Amino acid sequence: MLLNILTVLLLAPVLVKSLDSALNDDVLGLIVFKSGLIDPQSRLTSWNEEADTACNWVGVKCDPNSNRVSELVLNGFSLSGHLGRSLIRLQFLRVLSLSKNNFTGTINPILAQIENLRVLDLSENNLSGPLPDELFRQCRSLQAISLAKNNLTGLIPQTLSSCSMLERVNFSSNQLSGQLPSELWSLSLLRWLDLSDNLLEGEIPRGIDGLYDLRSINLRKNGFIGWLPENIGNCLHLKSVDFGENDLSGGLPKSMRKLEFCRYLDLSGNLLTGEFPDWIGDMRSLEFLDLSANNFSGQIPNSIGSLQSLKELNLSKNQFMGSLPESFMNCINLKVLDVGHNLFTGNLPSWVFKLALESVSASENRFNGNLDYPNTLLLAASYQSLQVLDLSSNALSGGVPSAIGNFSRLRILNISRNSLGGFIPPSVGDLNTTLILDLSHNQLNGSIPAEIRGALSLQELRLDSNFLSGAIPADVGNCSSLTSLILSSNNLTGSVPVAIASLSNLEVVDLSFNQFSGSLPKELANLSNLVTFNVSYNHIKGELPVGGFFNTILPSSVIGNPSLCGSIVNHSCPAVHPKPLVLNPNSSDSNHGSLSSNLRHKRIILSISSLIAIGAAVFIAIGVVTVSILNMHARASMARSAAAFTYSGGDNFSPSHGSEANHGKLVMFSGDADFIVGDQALLNKNCELGRGGFGAVYQTELRDGRSVAIKKLNTTSLVKSQEDFEREVKKLGRMRHQNLVALEGYYWTPSLQLLINEYIGGGSLYKHLHEGECNGCLTWQQRFRIILGTAKGLAHLHQMNVIHYNMKSTNVLIYSSCDPKVGDFGLAKLLPALDRYILSSKIQSALGYMAPEFACQTVKITEKCDVYGFGILILEVLTGKKPVEYMEDDVVILCDMMRGALDEGRIEECIDKKLQGNFPVEEAIPVVKLGLICASQVPSNRPDMDEVIKILELIQCPSESQEVLE
Repeated sequence: MLLNILTVLLLAPVLVKSLDSALNDDVLGLIVFKSGLIDPQSRLTSWNEEADTACNWVGVKCDPNSNRVSELVLNGFSLSGHLGRSLIRLQFLRVLSLSKNNFTGTINPILAQIENLRVLDLSENNLSGPLPDELFRQCRSLQAISLAKNNLTGLIPQTLSSCSMLERVNFSSNQLSGQLPSELWSLSLLRWLDLSDNLLEGEIPRGIDGLYDLRSINLRKNGFIGWLPENIGNCLHLKSVDFGENDLSGGLPKSMRKLEFCRYLDLSGNLLTGEFPDWIGDMRSLEFLDLSANNFSGQIPNSIGSLQSLKELNLSKNQFMGSLPESFMNCINLKVLDVGHNLFTGNLPSWVFKLALESVSASENRFNGNLDYPNTLLLAASYQSLQVLDLSSNALSGGVPSAIGNFSRLRILNISRNSLGGFIPPSVGDLNTTLILDLSHNQLNGSIPAEIRGALSLQELRLDSNFLSGAIPADVGNCSSLTSLILSSNNLTGSVPVAIASLSNLEVVDLSFNQFSGSLPKELANLSNLVTFNVSYNHIKGELPVGGFFNTILPSSVIGNPSLCGSIVNHSCPAVHPKPLVLNPNSSDSNHGSLSSNLRHKRIILSISSLIAIGAAVFIAIGVVTVSILNMHARASMARSAAAFTYSGGDNFSPSHGSEANHGKLVMFSGDADFIVGDQALLNKNCELGRGGFGAVYQTELRDGRSVAIKKLNTTSLVKSQEDFEREVKKLGRMRHQNLVALEGYYWTPSLQLLINEYIGGGSLYKHLHEGECNGCLTWQQRFRIILGTAKGLAHLHQMNVIHYNMKSTNVLIYSSCDPKVGDFGLAKLLPALDRYILSSKIQSALGYMAPEFACQTVKITEKCDVYGFGILILEVLTGKKPVEYMEDDVVILCDMMRGALDEGRIEECIDKKLQGNFPVEEAIPVVKLGLICASQVPSNRPDMDEVIKILELIQCPSESQEVLE
């Protein structure tokens, strides 16, 4: 009623004027629309209710014949509010575009009543809720619709097929779920379809070949399974196909060879198999081809040379083998080539440098031979074009070619982890555009050239694990952009130059395992951006710099320097030396005889002392030699150990290299396992995040800047055999869902097992609810989002036949936009068959979440025990109370308290007081009921997680959900 009165007051001038002239529906509709908006930038000031027409208003266009509003385009105006009913007055509107604003609420289906609407663009807002069926039942003449980058949920309505005139559909970057309706393929005029970055699943339905005019299809980043559409080649006009980052399997359909107009093909990040098809040469229009991160095998056919329009090719992270064919020379437009993480062999082909490529990545293959054979770099046609060259982790030999300095635009040069020897050529100083120079893990010797000063743009310099000698040139101080200086594990000598202190951007410095001597420059304390400074195992002496980073430096960063002193190394620095004893020459004669006697006695003692000193010197010399040999042996042993601590990449889960029996086995399911803190500091107690029933968790960082969380399992005496352990871990590693913490890899020895997980920096749900300054300050929308996201994560686990066993708020992690990720799932499967007493002891911290069947030997443990824990978690999120709270003289069980409140009609009183009434009662009560149903004492009375998700989605329509819950 109040809103109606306010609207009348706002429209009073218009209503009065309408008495004198015919009411202008366009002006009225837009003024009412504006009255419900917040316009922080005053972009709509030209919208004046006194106007006879809206045609001159900003964002408004009119048809010149009818003088009625035909287009309303307010993109990027920073407007907020809801999409009300007033826009239906604009019956001549053809284009409604409100993208890149802050509109909230659900999509009003009344927009379908705008009869002439051709284009509807509501992308990049904060709209939520499901796609309304009614919007598409009456869509009439709609030709293009974009709802991308919102927070829409639920299914894609089958009624979308009613929009027979649709040519463009973009629902990307939402949270739409369920299967793709086959009715979608009945839109015979459809040309552009983008459903990427959602939660869609199941198989791609048949019938896509009926879309004869389809130009572009993007289903990237969903959960589709099964084979690629067999008859996709019948969509002859396709120019862009993107099915990347799904779980599709099988090979490439042969019909695809008919897509002769296709320019863009991305099938990366799936489970596709088979060989690279020879018919790929028939797709002559291809400009972009990405088959990376699949399980393709075999050799690359010569027909690849037929793709003369090809600009970018990514075949990385597969199992391709053999050599790269010379026919690549025909790909004259190729700019980006990535064949890394495969099994390619032979010499690096000369055409790599003869083509004018901009980026070349051939890392982690088996290329061998001399990098400059036969003088290919001297004749390179890519001097002016190449920006990225990554040949790391191969078997290349010879030296670093001096011609490397001719690449005038090179930004990244990585030839680490090869067998390159010789000197670092002075021509590296000519790389004045290079940001990253990585020559680490080779056999380079000689000194660091002073010419390095010419690399003015250098941000990261890695020369570690070589045989370099000599001092760090002071010229390195000219590289003012340096953020990382990694020179560890060499034979460098001299003192640490004070010039390093002038590199104000430095974040990481690692000089460990060298022969540096002298004291550290005090000026190093001025480096305000330092995160890591490691000089361990050198001959540094004296006191550490005082102030800044060095006040909190870790002891492990300075260990192995016996002459270093200070509180960090627990070795006090020496005080001022005492003055020497001086005899008084004017002493009396009476003392002279005594003095002579004493001197004679001292001569005898001196002769004996001299013998002892000589013997001690010999003993010390022998000790020094022995210690030096032991140090050399220790460093070699550590190098071997680090080499043994290797990893395996890809979905094939191939075994690590090195001696697994002696050193353990590290497997990474994707990416690199090069830890920035060094292997010895993976379980640094200072980086401990917390402890649970299954072990402690530590945070560390990979070289690529990615943080990971490492769980050290404390079940040594109970862990399965290595074969069983690895089978279960690999199964967990395949669990990929936006509401599950991703398992990135694992480390195995008989006495130590580590799980390497995705790191979520937002903290646990428990922390958000019960700890910190803002405990419990989550909004209702955020709490509902957490509950729904957690449900989706659990449902995915159950679909994959995995029971969590330990569902509680500390195992739900929160990241951006308050989206949850469920962690620590399936850990009980890593143990042998346990009786319930042992299992209960492992999850004893889950007091209040444990289903009653844990205490009953005759009841089978199923997914329903997770549903029980989830029900308790719902109540915890809504009330802000712990499952069990100990009062002064009482114990409050949350589940029992809420059942009593439901019986007495007091649920509203139990909702977290920090919400201060800012929650919809029509949603809160059904959610509480759902939590209590999930926490039923009888497992069969609890719903499945799929049913829970449907109920939560229905709760946004209270009248329907009430029937479900009663």
